[in-house]
Amino acid sequence: MPVIGVLILENLFEKQMAKNTVFLNKDIISPHYIPKNLPFRENQINEVTQYLGPVLNDSKPNNFFLYGKTGAGKTATVKHVLEQLNDFIKKHDKKVCSCYVNCRSHPSKYKVLLKTLRSIYPEKDFLGYSSSFVYEKLLEFSNEKKMHTILVLDEIDKVKDVDELIYSLSRGNDELNNGSLSVIGISNNLTFKEKLDPRTKSSLCEREMVFSPYNANELKEILKERTSKAFKEGTVNDEAISLAAALAAQESGDARTAVMLLQRAGEIADSEQLNIIDDSLVEKAKVSVEEEIIISMISTLPEQQQLVLYAIAQLSLQKPTFTKVNGEVEKGVLFSGEIFESYLDLAKKFDQRTITSRWYRQYINELEMYGLIFVTNSGKGIKGQTRLIKLGFDPEKIKSALEKELFKSF
Repeated sequence: MPVIGVLILENLFEKQMAKNTVFLNKDIISPHYIPKNLPFRENQINEVTQYLGPVLNDSKPNNFFLYGKTGAGKTATVKHVLEQLNDFIKKHDKKVCSCYVNCRSHPSKYKVLLKTLRSIYPEKDFLGYSSSFVYEKLLEFSNEKKMHTILVLDEIDKVKDVDELIYSLSRGNDELNNGSLSVIGISNNLTFKEKLDPRTKSSLCEREMVFSPYNANELKEILKERTSKAFKEGTVNDEAISLAAALAAQESGDARTAVMLLQRAGEIADSEQLNIIDDSLVEKAKVSVEEEIIISMISTLPEQQQLVLYAIAQLSLQKPTFTKVNGEVEKGVLFSGEIFESYLDLAKKFDQRTITSRWYRQYINELEMYGLIFVTNSGKGIKGQTRLIKLGFDPEKIKSALEKELFKSF
């Protein structure tokens, strides 16, 4: 009878721990990490601090609105200042509290108010209570505690009834004898405020700040600081940092893109058991993170712009080639007018209001600016004058990513 040997396997995680790694602290090179130091945002930090300054004298600060492209440091700046404010409050016993709400996850007035109340009363569950009850409870907290409550509404453009939300919060101050409610609105959508009701706009945009994208030199300095803490000494070449910064600057000046490139380059180095991250690994990282970056960018677009992009992706799949009058065949080229017609049909399907042709042209310009589409004027072989539009990425992947966003929203 054969003897069956007992095979003793080494623990999988022991083997993993024994592998060499270029990382010292991988969390620091994560796009979700908020550093203590925010280079090139000192002026914005000082400005936000000044806007919130009145609470130190028991006065309501102005509402204010921050906007700019993804990865420009808006959220990091606000969180940094609020962290400093919270430290100050603890030492000096000031009646101030703040609540951060990601409106992508809480896209309605009710959900925003419910999230705020849960942060104030973490031991209680208010799910199921009416919107008016939750609103009154928030006012009661500020009034009875004499509390100045600051609501940070990140991606505020995702709130469907944003006009009603801001109007209620601003009017709520009229009902308070003590304390106050203030709003800090943050948006990646540069044209969002133009669509607000005039009363909402005047209330929310008492103060405004625009965050410009980082340039290549700024991104390089940001990456140098992050890599010195995230990676082991001597593992990241200057050429790799320069290339990651340059690629991110070309895309949109997004610091998160730059960070993601180096993070993925480090992961490739570990998987291939390399000790140095050079520009060739950043090139490899670019291929693997490009799709992730695009999907991330798509998720930040306003719903109407997502519908326009969806129309382009859908038509690109339905009409893969276009034949000119002279017989020349173009792949994936669409007419601006047919895209607009397709968009109108989609808006009707999703029971959404439609934008005007002027706003449609604005959205097309922005999608081109983000690098998601290519736009050219019609030339030889095409009757009349129109704009020709071509998707910059795989239409199937863009369509799939948009369906996840649109079906979730609607």
